[in-house]
Amino acid sequence: MRSFLVYSAGIRIQNRFLLATVTMRAVRRLHITATRTEDTANRVLTEVASGKYLEVGLPELKPLQPIDIPLTAPAA
Repeated sequence: MRSFLVYSAGIRIQNRFLLATVTMRAVRRLHITATRTEDTANRVLTEVASGKYLEVGLPELKPLQPIDIPLTAPAA
């Protein structure tokens, strides 16, 4: 059952790592201790598949600093 939910949610959010991040964050925020975590995860995946959590995007990446490799001995 959950594999179908993951597949349905994966159609909406193509990047699987972004899908996992969105799902984990939503489960953490929506989980109530009186319910099972599995039920909360299933509900979040259902809501992602229906298009509720689609206002997500990848963060802006800063350019990496160039690495200066010090030469301690000249190459022979």
